[in-house]
Amino acid sequence: MPKYEEIANILRDRIRSKEYPPNSFLPNQVDLVEEFHASRMTIKKAINILAMEGLVYSQRGSGTKILSHPFLNKDTSPANEYEGLSLQMKRRQRSLTSQIIQFDVEFPNEFIQERLMIDAEQPVYNIHRLRILDNEPYILEHTFMPVNLVPGLKKEHLLSSIYDYLHKELNVHFAGAYRAISADKSSLFDQKYLNCAETDPVLEVQQVVYLKDGQPIEYSSSRNRFDVRNYSLLDVRSN
Repeated sequence: MPKYEEIANILRDRIRSKEYPPNSFLPNQVDLVEEFHASRMTIKKAINILAMEGLVYSQRGSGTKILSHPFLNKDTSPANEYEGLSLQMKRRQRSLTSQIIQFDVEFPNEFIQERLMIDAEQPVYNIHRLRILDNEPYILEHTFMPVNLVPGLKKEHLLSSIYDYLHKELNVHFAGAYRAISADKSSLFDQKYLNCAETDPVLEVQQVVYLKDGQPIEYSSSRNRFDVRNYSLLDVRSN
């Protein structure tokens, strides 16, 4: 694990235990450099992780403030973070595993063609996974990826991290993503895999991830239990 992730994990634990209470400030970077025997850049990377998670806010000349979120009583992820659930949970030292429900190669229907900007003759992976967090059903993910952009994808990658395979083995990196979040009624599939009641709502997150040349590499839809997960967006005016 990189040094900055180790530091972020320690600082996060201190924030959650209220060793650093809401509305207080993190120790200054000079003190953190001395405590963790790390470079200033490493400390900045660690603080950036916490900022992405909505735990702190840094402003030049004012320090890094611990944010107060009394409304956050569920597992929360930044709405603008799209580097993958595996990385998020690794940073939080949570146990994340995957159950493969479907893993096929097929020709895309019109809906998938439109979202991935491909034609009907370009095969795609059709991947359905249940993500299990700390031994409890967490998210149902349904993902489509063009085979030509993700060659050699195997079950072992699905059981660990597809994004790790993309970044580390294929040297593929993302330029951005579009994400839409909406509420929906639970389906029979949700009820089976997420242990939802028939009357439970679910949070559906649809996203398209883009490469630097503008080509979509992924369209996915994830189904989240309403009572275990939500998304946050930190929006602070610069003036």
